[in-house]
Amino acid sequence: MMVLWPTVGASQTNTPKHSNEFLSIGVGARSLGMSNAQVSLVDNVTAGFWNPAGLLEIDSKYQFELMHASLFAGIANFDYAGFATPIDSSNHLGFSIIRFAVDDIPDTRFLYDANGTLNYDNISFFSAADYAFIFSYARKVKFIKGLRLGANFKVVHRTVGDFATAWGFGLDAGAQLSLGRWKFGLMLRDITGTFNSWSHNPELVADIYTQTGNDIPENTLEITLPKMIFGVSKDWDVSDNFSLLAALDLDVTFDGQRNVLIGSDVMSIDPHLGLEIGYKSIAYLRGGLGNIQQIKDFDGSKSTTAQVNFGVGFRIKQVAIDYALTDMGDQSDALYSHIFSIRASIDKK
Repeated sequence: MMVLWPTVGASQTNTPKHSNEFLSIGVGARSLGMSNAQVSLVDNVTAGFWNPAGLLEIDSKYQFELMHASLFAGIANFDYAGFATPIDSSNHLGFSIIRFAVDDIPDTRFLYDANGTLNYDNISFFSAADYAFIFSYARKVKFIKGLRLGANFKVVHRTVGDFATAWGFGLDAGAQLSLGRWKFGLMLRDITGTFNSWSHNPELVADIYTQTGNDIPENTLEITLPKMIFGVSKDWDVSDNFSLLAALDLDVTFDGQRNVLIGSDVMSIDPHLGLEIGYKSIAYLRGGLGNIQQIKDFDGSKSTTAQVNFGVGFRIKQVAIDYALTDMGDQSDALYSHIFSIRASIDKK
């Protein structure tokens, strides 16, 4: 019987295209409802994830946010908690925790007793969980009006039951610039490469892997390559009661061609669009378009798919409640996920 195993190779060091991908999902139902187009406009506690420079836009002494999502028809759970507070008018701090996990995975290595009898009582359960702890700092640049800078130090911890664990460390840097109603953002993720050091317990699976012809896993070093995200957004006052906000983010990767809208051997560019309609700064309707890919059918024909997201939000005084409906991966109606988040501000400046 096989058990779940992390997707790292047997070599001592590798740089897979999709490393620490749980950090690409995004946090906050507002963000997910807008297809993650946030780098230029984020102005709340979730900026600790999207772009730490946006923490300077928070106008309260303390701000918290919690989010829960059940993904892939309930197979995986994704949770987020964030906190932000100012040091003074020019410096802000933030802290974020993210957990992505598949829980209650059956371990069937000992399903059969020594005499060959099937014994379901021998089944135990474990979790494959990814954690991220993000420490954020943001500072205003006084000599350039409207410019804000920020940085993240993040610690990544990944576990697969007792079979394997990994620790990783990385840095992000971000900037935002406001020019009237236009906003521009730049986020550099994993600017030095985020290093995940995997430690395996091969003695737990050596017998099973030998019987099934699999390679015994070795301790490895997995590197998450840098990624750049550029964003631009603009807001309009449509009337006394209604506002409109539009945003575009471009995710730029440098690890070869990916299945995205714009790809080459040098870099790939994945655009995503977000739209938010506000009513009296109380109620919001949101939509987004992203994850544009070409899918090849069995007959050799190709079709273009895109992930369409939808969301709503309500703000009552110092509390905001957001909801997003998103099709993770645009594979089937069964994979639509309902995502909720709540944000609270305490002690306005």
